[in-house]
Parts: sequence; C-alpha cells; structure tokens
Amino acid sequence: MYSDDLALRSVAQTYFDAAYEMDAEKFASLFHPSSSVTKIGEDGSVSVTPIATWLAAVRNTRAPKQQGFERDDQILSIDVEKELAVLKVKLQVPPRVFTDMLSCLKVDGTWKIVQKVMTSNT
Repeated sequence: MYSDDLALRSVAQTYFDAAYEMDAEKFASLFHPSSSVTKIGEDGSVSVTPIATWLAAVRNTRAPKQQGFERDDQILSIDVEKELAVLKVKLQVPPRVFTDMLSCLKVDGTWKIVQKVMTSNT
C-alpha cells in the first residue's frame, strides 16, 4: 500500500508539472489512451471530451510558467482500493482554480489516469 501511495503521489506531481508547463506529452504519459475528461459545460450539460481532443487543447494553451504565475498545487486526498485509486487534487491555471478527481487504475503495474472529472472557479 505504501508503494502505491508513493506512486500515486508521483502521478500527482507529474500532473502538477504538466499543468504548470502545459506539457501535453507529460500529461499523455499519465493518461490511459481510452480516458476522457468530464465536466459541466457552460450550458449546464455534462461535457465528455476524449483525451486526445483534450490534449490538443492543452497544446494551444499558454502555460502558467510562461506567464510567470506562482504554483499552488495540492493533493487533497488519495483513496486506494486494490488496483483502483482516486486522486483529488487542486491546482491553478490562472485565472482559474481547478479541483480534479482523477480516477486511476493500475495497468500492467503502472498507475494510469482513466477518467478526469473536473470543476473550476475564478
């Protein structure tokens, strides 16, 4: 269990680094290819975006690091049950602060994000 906790903390740290740098390849290394990003859309409906589409948007987003913003990353919780884990994290990509629930599965011995559910505020 301790090694899973360390591995998941490493996933979170890489996730935070990817967000700060807006590094799509770093994000891609964490996500399973069949994963998706889910949120409430601007019209109030549930929006589900395939990971490839989301990564394309990341490639066109200016990085907080490039803009000189300070980091504020937090692991809020880690919950592990056998090969399933949920990471709850908070981070900022100004002007927004995001809370993400990252559902992870241990695939071939490696933790992969299989679903990202997110919300944000300014």
